[in-house]
Amino acid sequence: MTAWSDALVDRLTPTFAGAADADRAAQQAAYLRDQFPFFGIGAPDHKALLSDALRGLGGPTLDDIDAFARAAYAKAEREWHYAAVKTARRHARLLDPSAVPLVHELVVTHSWWDTVDEIASHLAGTLVERHPETVSVMDQWAASDHMWLARTAILHQLRFKERTDVDRLFRYCLDRADEPDFFYRKAIGWALRQFARTDPDAVREFCEANQHRLSKLSLTEAQKNL
Repeated sequence: MTAWSDALVDRLTPTFAGAADADRAAQQAAYLRDQFPFFGIGAPDHKALLSDALRGLGGPTLDDIDAFARAAYAKAEREWHYAAVKTARRHARLLDPSAVPLVHELVVTHSWWDTVDEIASHLAGTLVERHPETVSVMDQWAASDHMWLARTAILHQLRFKERTDVDRLFRYCLDRADEPDFFYRKAIGWALRQFARTDPDAVREFCEANQHRLSKLSLTEAQKNL
């Protein structure tokens, strides 16, 4: 822990407890298949509470972000995990190659789409944008047996637009095209659909050439913008 991360945890602990809503918590937990307990704080209120807690703390270092994220992820309630990801996202410009273990930890711990997808686009993606040498990590994750690491790799270029490494995007999609799991197939379709906003012809050609490899779900998602 660091002084900055300790202070943020100390501020959020009574804040989250005071904003708890048992009925909403039950609904939120059910929505995520009862995998995580919740305080029952809605997204707008969570954003406001986190912003209030951060006010006056000053700018963190990467060590501060790392310490807070790990402390938050050690807690059970999902709002703590959201706070970790959103705080790291606010300060994503601080990420450098030394942050790879942190991003990895956030992906493989308490893994589900509601955190992993934001990590993929705004943490892993920002890391690769600012430090292109870390794309080799995405290559490793794309080949991983851990589904959420592979999904992160597939989705990390969601915001890249014309900067997208098209060959890498298509390669990741084909490498996982035979996976039966919904979360692989949805990720492939989503990544292609997003890139279709930038280069619809490339995505159309890719889908036509690989229509017998890609799942129906992936193709349907990919072609929504075509």
